[in-house]
Parts: sequence; structure tokens; C-alpha cells
Amino acid sequence: MSTKYKATTSEEAYFITITTVGWIDIFTRLNQKEIIIKALNYCQQNKGLEVYAYCLMSSHIHLLCKATNGYILSDVIRDFKKFTSKNIIKVIINEPESRREWLLDYFQKACQHLKREQQFKVWQDGYHAEIVETNWFIKQKVNYIHNNPVKDKIVQFPEDYYFSSARNYAGLQNDLEVILLDLF
Repeated sequence: MSTKYKATTSEEAYFITITTVGWIDIFTRLNQKEIIIKALNYCQQNKGLEVYAYCLMSSHIHLLCKATNGYILSDVIRDFKKFTSKNIIKVIINEPESRREWLLDYFQKACQHLKREQQFKVWQDGYHAEIVETNWFIKQKVNYIHNNPVKDKIVQFPEDYYFSSARNYAGLQNDLEVILLDLF
């Protein structure tokens, strides 16, 4: 697999996008969103993940982040995807979900091309990662991340979207702490 868009180094920040297979809208329910936030919290506390900006949309997540303390970001993202996949499927099976059969069928069919044995596939293979090299890039990506729900007309202002670090930057309560960057 190509490493062109992989976060294969330690101690460098990346802009990352992780997407569900088929861009399926999984994160429309609070219980599914909480899986992602709890997993990111765990990675922050136990896997050296530093998050500077994020936004969880219905089918993908954007992160501006890096791995520290000797961790490699690609390993952290791999573990994050594996853990969240299992928990997303568990919630679909065990909690009220009007799309249960359709989602499980879709995630099963997404495994058909795989060489290894796997029952469900929630995330697309790999992820898109771009290394952070300039302050301009940081500002541009943070602005892009925070304005994602505004662009999709989910909210009028970035800080009104609960599952985004725009709230952190606006000094509002959020379930995921981030390291605030001086963007001015």
C-alpha cells in the first residue's frame, strides 16, 4: 500500500480524513458519535495522540493531530479504526437502529474484496493524511475543519456544532479536549 497519504512518522502533525465505506452516514446518532469521541479520548490518554482540531461529520472525521511519546500516527489511526469498527457494529446490533439490516448488509458486502477473513468493514481502506509544514496550511485546515458543518448547512456558526473543536476555540464546553493553537 502506498505511503503517499499516510502518517508514517512520529512527532509531525498531519491533517487526516477518515471516511466510512461508501460514505455511509453512520454518525447521525448520538451513540455512534460517542464511540468516536471516547476512542479519541482514549488515544489521547494512552497512545500519545495530540489533537489540535477535529470535526466529526455523518460519514467522516477530520483531524489535525500528531502522535507523541514514540507512537507512530499510522499505528494510532489503525488501532482507532479497528476499535471503533467493532464498537460501531456492536451498537448497530444491540441498540435501536432503524437501518440495522441495511447497514449490516452493506458492511458485510464491503468485505467481499478482502483477502483476509473479516465479517464487517466500516471504514474505507487507509485514510487521507497530509503533513503539516506551514502556518498557512494549519490555518487553512483548521478553518476547513471548523466550517465543514456550516458548509453542509447543519449549523450557522462553527462553534454551534457540538462535535467539533470550533467549540473549544470559542471557549465552549466540549467532550473532547484539544490543544489550542494560536491562529492569529
